[in-house]
Amino acid sequence: MIHMLKRHEIQVLRRAGHAQIDVAKFAGVSLGSVRRVEREPEVTHIDMAHERERRDVGRPAKAEPLRSLVVELLTREPELLSVEILRRAKLAGYAGGKTALYDLISAVRPKTVRPLVRFEGLPGEFSQHDFGQVDVRFLDGARERVHFFASRLKYSRWVEVTIVPDECAETLVRALVDHFALIGGIPLLAVFDRPKTVALTWTKDGHVTEWNALFAGVALDLGLGIELCWPSSPEQKGSIENLVGWVKGSFFKQRRFLDDADLLAQLVEWRTEVNTQRPCRATRVIPAVRLEEERPRLRPLKVAPEQLAVRVPIVVGPTAAVVHDTHPYSMPPDAIGIPGTLFLYRDRARIVAGRFEAIHQRLFERDAKSTLPEHRAQHVAAVSGKRAKRYLQREHLLELGPFALDYLTELTHRRPRIWLRDVDRLHTLLATYGEAALRAAFARGLAEQAIGAEYIAHYLADGVTIPPPIEGDSTGRPNARSSFVGHPGGSISRDEQLSFDLPAADAMLASRGGRVQAAGGTPRSGGGATRSAWTRPSAALPFDADGGRS
Repeated sequence: MIHMLKRHEIQVLRRAGHAQIDVAKFAGVSLGSVRRVEREPEVTHIDMAHERERRDVGRPAKAEPLRSLVVELLTREPELLSVEILRRAKLAGYAGGKTALYDLISAVRPKTVRPLVRFEGLPGEFSQHDFGQVDVRFLDGARERVHFFASRLKYSRWVEVTIVPDECAETLVRALVDHFALIGGIPLLAVFDRPKTVALTWTKDGHVTEWNALFAGVALDLGLGIELCWPSSPEQKGSIENLVGWVKGSFFKQRRFLDDADLLAQLVEWRTEVNTQRPCRATRVIPAVRLEEERPRLRPLKVAPEQLAVRVPIVVGPTAAVVHDTHPYSMPPDAIGIPGTLFLYRDRARIVAGRFEAIHQRLFERDAKSTLPEHRAQHVAAVSGKRAKRYLQREHLLELGPFALDYLTELTHRRPRIWLRDVDRLHTLLATYGEAALRAAFARGLAEQAIGAEYIAHYLADGVTIPPPIEGDSTGRPNARSSFVGHPGGSISRDEQLSFDLPAADAMLASRGGRVQAAGGTPRSGGGATRSAWTRPSAALPFDADGGRS
């Protein structure tokens, strides 16, 4: 069917005196179409749907004979399901498909038009919050997906935006409290969409049946009322979605960034501009001016951001540890199997399980573990069997990181029959000197290829003015010495006096010919580094096994 505007064009050209053949060329239609349009009444509207219906253009739908039946059913029951109307239509003899009938039902069903209501807030009544994400392209061509959390007071239009690493529940509550602290108080209600970080399940009429436990606990601590947008209500959700869209359009899409640091700096500048310099388009007032009116209605923040603890229910596992986000935190062995609560702060983790309590530095690195020094001794004491104790001690040492892994691997392969005694000694050194000192000693031992607990003890003693006493140690001349296999250096006799006192290890290497290699100043093969002169004490073992320097 030729469009009504095209018909109007043909009629105008003919009234202007153009020949029919010329009008056909100008309009791009056939000569017969020009003659037919010329005979028609003058075009007075461009409603194509009405014109098609008037001209009875096209094949009538198979469902059209049932129009009266559909109208009658919907008049009696306006909410009648389309599938039920289809069933009754088939009983009435309808043999067509469901699509044609559904189109007829949609055209006939009465539509309820609800008036649009603006949800405006009073001072201190509402705040709006939501996550957003945007793909940012930096000036060097790199692309990055940036997540942010936005908050806005409904009355004053004061806005806070924070770049966040993810959109999980803990990130939401911490950013929320940070924003309330920057604003200077909390309103009566915080309005959210229905993300899983806030509500988990709800009924068809919108009533929440299960809240996110982590979010609900923080809302209770703050004394904050929560209001969620009603399902299938875009007029409510739009105010929150517009907040995210406004941040994207007003900041991210209007600026260019060198890197992440430049993005953060420009974000601070932009927040200052929109809050204190530029009038809001909705209120025509600078948000800072209206915030002064709104602030007296805001309630004090009950929990400071640095004191906010997220509560997570836990059970102490069979390894006497609580695992959160793949990170194990140690607990006393007597707490195994006891349920409790993990209080997560920004920088620490506090675990309470019955009468037991432990405070750890919070872990963020992948595969990191946290074992408190007092728990190490308790774990070892609680394990039955000598070999099991040594393996547990080795696990405590491995928690120190890659240097510990490499050092203990080398120790196990060089001293396959006596590494258990070295591990016992190293575990005692860990309890005495601490993690940082032992980690540095492992790194030095690997660099100098000094593999053995006696070397680590020397490094640690050399690093302090007066080494703390270690249970089982003695000072002075040892009773026996052992030889090192494969060392290019010389040897020291039994009768020679040590150049300085050194804590002796409980487990030393077996004697091989009653000679000990000198550890003073001789370069390593392939190396070139030298060490301070010292001799390694040893105790005779009932078998011939040795390790030490390569």
